[in-house]
Amino acid sequence: MTGYAVLLRGVNVGGNRKVAMAELRELLADLGFTQVKTLLQSGNAVLAADGPAAAVAARIEAALAERYGTEIRVLVLTRADLQAAADAHPLREIADNGSRMLVLWLFGTPPADAPSPAELDPERIVVRNGLIYQWCPDGISNSPDVAAFVRKAWKVPTTGRNWNTLEKLLQAIPD
Repeated sequence: MTGYAVLLRGVNVGGNRKVAMAELRELLADLGFTQVKTLLQSGNAVLAADGPAAAVAARIEAALAERYGTEIRVLVLTRADLQAAADAHPLREIADNGSRMLVLWLFGTPPADAPSPAELDPERIVVRNGLIYQWCPDGISNSPDVAAFVRKAWKVPTTGRNWNTLEKLLQAIPD
């Protein structure tokens, strides 16, 4: 069994695509995953499962589509994946508030000639190792919307988590 973090894209944000965490826990347990826990109310879970991350994500996406009647993208990451994202964060030395330091994962590959979201704020946005890191010292709502930029310019959806959530997920992933 492998411990995984499960990140649902775009649920429980601004009242859209509501997924109750109790229902998510039940759904994941019904799929046969073990050590299931949810974190916060923004579509985060940890679990233990057999099989590769992509297969686990596909099973969860199919079950969510069946239950909620809409596509909800799911990213499944190992502890090593999360730790690598944390270790590579190039802005953590200047950041002083974990709720304003973001990591965005991509659901696809950007076009080779695509403009970089770092152009929006080169001192506070870095693209590295297929991830996008952003520091939002004035708050997320007062910073460039990197996810919208990537959806429009790259045609690739993202899911992001702040540093505090990343640390909670790392602590909660089953061994």
